[in-house]
Amino acid sequence: MAKQLDYHTLREIFTRFQAAEPEPKGELDHVNAYTLVVAVALSAQATDAGVNKATHELFKIADTPQKILDLGEERLIEHIKTIGLYRNKAKNVIKLSRILVEDYGGEVPNSRAALQSLPGVGRKTANVVLNMWWRYPAQAVDTHIFRVGNRSGICPGKDVDAVERAIEDNIPVDFQQHAHHWLILHGRYHCKARKPLCGSCLIRDLCMYEDKNL
Repeated sequence: MAKQLDYHTLREIFTRFQAAEPEPKGELDHVNAYTLVVAVALSAQATDAGVNKATHELFKIADTPQKILDLGEERLIEHIKTIGLYRNKAKNVIKLSRILVEDYGGEVPNSRAALQSLPGVGRKTANVVLNMWWRYPAQAVDTHIFRVGNRSGICPGKDVDAVERAIEDNIPVDFQQHAHHWLILHGRYHCKARKPLCGSCLIRDLCMYEDKNL
């Protein structure tokens, strides 16, 4: 695990990220807050592309909690059966949809605690929804961010909670809104797990990765 980079280095890193991609976007397709919750819940141990393929037709016919309940679990499974753990995910989507209808009038709550109380919704999912839909600077730490943060020194930490705190505590506040998207995209397309593309890396001269010159 690399040491935490200093303030000036972090500002330069995110200035470069911002210049390259001023408005980074999440890659999960959705049409409202509810479909975003469902898409993120389905994305656990699955690719965004795989989830988008499965939800493309689903969200055309069921884009609210009540419509999902009307669809029913078995018909929901038919739409998402290409996604890993689809049976358990279908049960959670039905359960969370029922809670949203019964306890929240069919609306998605915008507090982290309320979101995390929904079946299949953990802290990462809640943070994605808060960030992408309500534009709150919540940091959703996934495997890409955990790897990039520790490898580079941008936001090192022994677990995802520590990495989340490192982002919130050390990255300048004017970059907080998009920080997790920049880091996810950097990890997904450049700072890859097995063969990082250090030769073409935007922040190679600032990164603390010991093997970047090999």
